[in-house]
Amino acid sequence: MLKLHSFILVFLFILPVPFNALAERSPGFVTSASCKNCHVTQYDSWYDSHHHWAWNEPSKKTVLGNFDNASYEHNGFTYRFTTKDDKYFIVADGPDGKATTYQVIYTDGVTPLQQYLVKTGKGRLQALDVTWDTERKRWYHLYPGQDTSASNGMHWSGSYKNWNARCAECHATDYHKNYNPLKDSYSSTQSEIGVGCEACHGPGEAHITWAKKPGAFKPSQWSKVNSLGLKPTHNKNDAASEINLCAGCHSRREQLGSSSPPVGSDFDDHYRVSLLRNGLYHPDGQIQEEVYVYGSFLQSKMHARGVKCSNCHDAHSYKLKLQGNALCTQCHNPGGNPLFPTLTKADYDSPAHHFHPKNSKGADCKNCHMPQQLYMVVDGRRDHSFRIPRPDLAAKLNTTDPCVQCHTDKTSDWASNELKTRFPAGYTGKPHFAETFARARQSLDDKTRSALLLLAQDKQLPAIVRASALDHMAVFPRQEPLDKLQALVADASPLVRAATADVVRRQSTPETIKLLYPLLADSKKSVRLQAAKTFLGADEQSIPAAYRMHLGKAMKELQRSLHAKADFPEAQMMLGGIALTLRSLPAATSAFERAVAMDPQLVHAWIMLARIHAAQGNQGDVRDVLNRATTHNPDNPEIQQALGEIGDLPGK
Repeated sequence: MLKLHSFILVFLFILPVPFNALAERSPGFVTSASCKNCHVTQYDSWYDSHHHWAWNEPSKKTVLGNFDNASYEHNGFTYRFTTKDDKYFIVADGPDGKATTYQVIYTDGVTPLQQYLVKTGKGRLQALDVTWDTERKRWYHLYPGQDTSASNGMHWSGSYKNWNARCAECHATDYHKNYNPLKDSYSSTQSEIGVGCEACHGPGEAHITWAKKPGAFKPSQWSKVNSLGLKPTHNKNDAASEINLCAGCHSRREQLGSSSPPVGSDFDDHYRVSLLRNGLYHPDGQIQEEVYVYGSFLQSKMHARGVKCSNCHDAHSYKLKLQGNALCTQCHNPGGNPLFPTLTKADYDSPAHHFHPKNSKGADCKNCHMPQQLYMVVDGRRDHSFRIPRPDLAAKLNTTDPCVQCHTDKTSDWASNELKTRFPAGYTGKPHFAETFARARQSLDDKTRSALLLLAQDKQLPAIVRASALDHMAVFPRQEPLDKLQALVADASPLVRAATADVVRRQSTPETIKLLYPLLADSKKSVRLQAAKTFLGADEQSIPAAYRMHLGKAMKELQRSLHAKADFPEAQMMLGGIALTLRSLPAATSAFERAVAMDPQLVHAWIMLARIHAAQGNQGDVRDVLNRATTHNPDNPEIQQALGEIGDLPGK
């Protein structure tokens, strides 16, 4: 079993993690072009979809931007866009801030914008912040109000804009990042750029073999394929399995590995979805930052009732199956829909319901129940929680109010009064978890903690809301009742179990830690990893013998997961924290130094480096760290305060 204290040392020396090749022959990937002859309709539909346009090689057809000696100025720098010998070039501000010419290697996207990828060395592909607006036909900057200069961690050449680590997995088929931490380089591969047929249907080699000679095909010669040579990736009649297939890419989530998981793999074994945290979601769960779709859909009654992605979206074209209110009224109508028998049968596409003239903006279902937010300046994305408008909450908590998005001359108080008048038995004024979340984000007192615990226990709420209640509690440790935590540890939802592990870890009392022993053998990797973090630095002999094997396996999984994310500043911060837990100051120093090298604006990492040197009495090193920190963060009060305290430090 992996020794706990060897965990951090093994990782920080970046030893490769071996794996055993499968003994059986697994079908290989054959690319979407192999599907065209037999599946013409589906192929043609996919070929013009966003999935196909997700990643392309540059050509006259695929490059949509103006490269005819065009220019664009941003913050005093002039970007230039040219062509030569059928190749496309961009003059951009390089990592040193100087004008540098880059060849466009790939394109990304089709509407409403298209980005361009360039190489910057060591196998890195970077996505430029200057982007083409395909609808207004103009160059623009994705982050007009942010400091994205060369000295900033948000510069386009930095780790946050690295295609290999941040983007490629969801824009490719069968992607492998292949990051080498020792060389700080990538040798990434994929079977196909773009989201191809096999990204959803699995590797097609065995299926092609079957198609050529159906009578001679023997499924037993292949690993886990059916009689048609296909790996079962989802059940089209099962909403959960279909949503699982889409969720890996259509979600804001933490990756647990570095490569595309086998198609159809369980989401919770490869990712941990982002919870309803401040900055990502409003207190009521409405989308705030770019969180994509899965996290909001998990909050919806539609998800709870078995609605799946393909009920609304065509799987191949990515387009909506019906336009306008017809998409919603296929279920929400006086006759109902036999697939969803619990629906209230009523005429919703009527002024009696929406109180707006027919065919007006206010009569459009999505404008009230799926308010839109703009991301990347021009990319409008709709909230998929399909919630009933609550302008009363918007008035109190500054959440999104779809009413005043249209009625710009009115207030949320006005909208709240209107809804109360029109729907006296409606939801206006009724309790909502938003009020508890909002209080918790300001300050966490005993009353708010108790309210959060009640939310976490309420099984009538969506699992992501319950897990988020625990997530709000975990920020401010306090001992909770063991019986309540024990029930949550055994909850049916992996989101709730993983969030409970975080709460228990921050309490870290002998009684509560015992609750996590079963989670070391949990069926979901995302839960096992959260539980394993609790036992870093623990004495192995204090762990019951029945769980030591599970602990060893979970620790190895945690090691592999952190190794897979060594190119993330966030992972280095986590490693630094682990090293401090294990009292390995050199390892912690190494991790925090790598973190600030990737993102010089990580003030907490600079402060931790200073504290580590201060603990060792190295006053000169403290001053050096804080001076370097000041160079990148000249006005930060924490750093300035730390500099002022240097004279009080012991040592040289």
